[in-house]
Amino acid sequence: MSVLEELKPQFHSAFPRLASGKYVHVFLVRHSQSFPVFQTDGVLNTARTQAGLDSKDDKSRQSINRLVMFKRKQVTPERLVGRQLLRSLGLTSAVEGEVNFCEYNSQKSCKKCPDCIIYGFGVGDKGAERSKVYSDSAFSLSPYETSHRSFTFNAPSENGTMSEKGELRSSINDLDHVLPEVMFPSVETLRDPTFEGFIYVLGNLIRTRRYGGQESRTGTMMNHIVGIAFCDGEVFSNLYFTQALYDALNAKGDICVTIEDFRHEAARVAKNCLKQEPVRSITIFGAELDALLEEVTGIYQDEVKQRLIMTTLYQQTQIYSESYGAIFPEKKKEEKKKAQQGSSI
Repeated sequence: MSVLEELKPQFHSAFPRLASGKYVHVFLVRHSQSFPVFQTDGVLNTARTQAGLDSKDDKSRQSINRLVMFKRKQVTPERLVGRQLLRSLGLTSAVEGEVNFCEYNSQKSCKKCPDCIIYGFGVGDKGAERSKVYSDSAFSLSPYETSHRSFTFNAPSENGTMSEKGELRSSINDLDHVLPEVMFPSVETLRDPTFEGFIYVLGNLIRTRRYGGQESRTGTMMNHIVGIAFCDGEVFSNLYFTQALYDALNAKGDICVTIEDFRHEAARVAKNCLKQEPVRSITIFGAELDALLEEVTGIYQDEVKQRLIMTTLYQQTQIYSESYGAIFPEKKKEEKKKAQQGSSI
């Protein structure tokens, strides 16, 4: 039996109306592979935190500046990758006026597709749906001072130079970039999922490749999933995970390790942190995790399997929306209107 088949009893057959204490935590390391830009108001986002958790170690006790990858800078690219998939399968449409039209982050969201129901939406007085994907700011493992660099960029004219008609163009500026090989340990949580919803969210994580501003030119990142845990409650934060991993690598005497060593250590730290949490859990690490990710990759490589799972997921989110979501009042109004029309005949 495959890993996914063994895990199916852990999922709901339909999205429940109320939280029922089923959480899937995905432990991952976001690994920069080019020069991402995570900034607000023109500067990289930073925060001063304690380096680690060990109160007896001087290096761990010190405060350091860390780069911050806010929640929206993580989740938005993943949502857009998922929405792209839904459009490619014809489940949603980008053409206004069509019955399955859905526009991201606007009052024209459809309120029933997998993206709307799983990741949530808010359309003022027209309804809202709380996100079933829990995320938080991620913090760089290494200090800000060694994780960024300011680069000068320009916008040359069509002839390829910085001058046009004898005049020097002024489109030169400086911009702070995150350096390659910077690690952002993270925990992304999915609440009360169906099997198909889990495949959708996990697929978005492993398929998203670009994050941050100017993502069409830079911003390539890889999400290394190091473990998955099915729990009956929430667990530790991104910052706690980062600080615990800092201590583990500090104990070895070097934070600069290969990505394989880093993934192995991140998995070990996640396991140890889970042991301290007051939750019951089923964990997937190591070879079992590799097998699961291989199965999920196979689903996305097989058009028939992919379409079947996404179509089933769309049906689940539509039923949820009509039963409990923002479409529920509209459905009741329509049914009442039809009933009144029938009684008047």
